[in-house]
Amino acid sequence: MTKKKYYNKLKIINDPVYGFINIPSDLHYDIIQHPYFQRLRRIKQLGLSYYVYPGAVHTRFDHVLGAMHLMNAAINELRKKGHDITEEEKSGALTAILLHDIGHGPYSHTLEGLLIKNVSHEDMSLLLMEKMNEEFDGKISPGIEIFRDLYEKRFLHSLVSSQLDTDRLDYLKRDSFYSGVTEGGIGTDRIIKMLNVVNDDLVIEEKGIYSAEQFIVARRIMYWQVYLHKTVIAAEEMLKGAIRRAKEETKKNGVYATNALAYFFTHEFDGIKSVRENDLLPYTVNAYTKLDDSDIIISLKEWMTHEDKILSELSRRLINRELFHVEISNKPFDENKISDLKKKTAKKYKINEDEASYFVFSDRIKNKAYSLGNDSRISVLLKNGQTEDIANASDLSNIIALSHTVEKYYLCYPKDVS
Repeated sequence: MTKKKYYNKLKIINDPVYGFINIPSDLHYDIIQHPYFQRLRRIKQLGLSYYVYPGAVHTRFDHVLGAMHLMNAAINELRKKGHDITEEEKSGALTAILLHDIGHGPYSHTLEGLLIKNVSHEDMSLLLMEKMNEEFDGKISPGIEIFRDLYEKRFLHSLVSSQLDTDRLDYLKRDSFYSGVTEGGIGTDRIIKMLNVVNDDLVIEEKGIYSAEQFIVARRIMYWQVYLHKTVIAAEEMLKGAIRRAKEETKKNGVYATNALAYFFTHEFDGIKSVRENDLLPYTVNAYTKLDDSDIIISLKEWMTHEDKILSELSRRLINRELFHVEISNKPFDENKISDLKKKTAKKYKINEDEASYFVFSDRIKNKAYSLGNDSRISVLLKNGQTEDIANASDLSNIIALSHTVEKYYLCYPKDVS
């Protein structure tokens, strides 16, 4: 197939969050045009959050372009402050942030580890980067080094992945914008202007500490109000249940699924290593890079009339947004209550109690806005030239409080068996 030639690759994209975004080079234009990258247009950034926030239908494609824009701004700012960042290093950092989410599957985090056991989206991202690098004659290699934190200037990796990286800066601002949860809004311009590098560590200058504090608080709010919203949890767990049931039915009686999805129903893997050992890597990559949200929706619509009651009921409810009721508690739910709900559900839907676990289930959720004292801590550059963890430098006592993991428990079940 003859590759289409583009003579004007330095295009401008109109982004609703930042305004005009420039594509910085021919290489990055070609990366964006690659089919693996274009697939991100068909994967929602916030999974099933649009069941709660109708505007939250933005995609991973939107997000990585925004993160690239922030990376470009951050590197330009660091250069102004006298830090030596070559054009190749800048290009590598932009490549790394552009491709950091290339491995996401349908509905982003929702089905992670379910289609391919023990494989994260980061694992798939690296796999697809390496595959693309073959096509790009090694031009993506600097980006892969930075992504894997193997490059000598480690602050470049921190701009891609840390507790104050361009990934988080974009997704908080973007997710807040599209969901309408204004409390999650952050001042990305101010934070980027305050970035600096000390001893190869990415830091924020002391006069930017309030913006960084707001960033941490906003992250906590977005987790409870959007990412871990109880209705979103119900929808995502129902989707997981439908996929698990469809995989089981594939072995018994067979189910309809798109070709890309069917591949993962008929092949069992445990980690990337097992894919390689079975000599199925090319086929797995081919199927995965054709898989997106539409495969799931099309399959769910077909499963609504499947003879299996559990699969059809879960699919019908998801398509029509008849979601399970959710209770949230600060302590585990009583096992007798869960057992009683399963018995009622089994009776109502004429299924056994083991099968009722698809309709009645409980688990826990965690929220930790800031990790204290680890390698990727947010360091504040004080006026005396010393650096300090933001939790110690801040005059807000709640920053330390936000470093503690908060656990809550949820219980989901059909409303008609309460």
